[in-house]
Amino acid sequence: MNLNITGHHVEVTPAIREYVKGKLERVLRHFDQVTSSHVILSVEKLQQKAEVTLHVKGKDIFADATDADLYAAIDLVADKLDRQVVKHKEKVSSHSHDNKRQAAE
Repeated sequence: MNLNITGHHVEVTPAIREYVKGKLERVLRHFDQVTSSHVILSVEKLQQKAEVTLHVKGKDIFADATDADLYAAIDLVADKLDRQVVKHKEKVSSHSHDNKRQAAE
């Protein structure tokens, strides 16, 4: 998987890079068909914002979160992505299961 981390008005330190990488690995345990991901970390006044776009086959999954702490924003966006990836995986697997059932009839 290709991981791209960008900081807008934020320096992306090795510690932040490893933290984001660890959180995204947790998401990828549920769904291994992610081709690339793009993470944007930014500061808007006093709010820290994290945005993530996951590119999967046939769809892009986007989530963003805002918090006073950057690490908390990363945690929130990882939780949102986790829910979205599980939902996408269920949709993909249910469609393929329905096709197999129709072919058997």
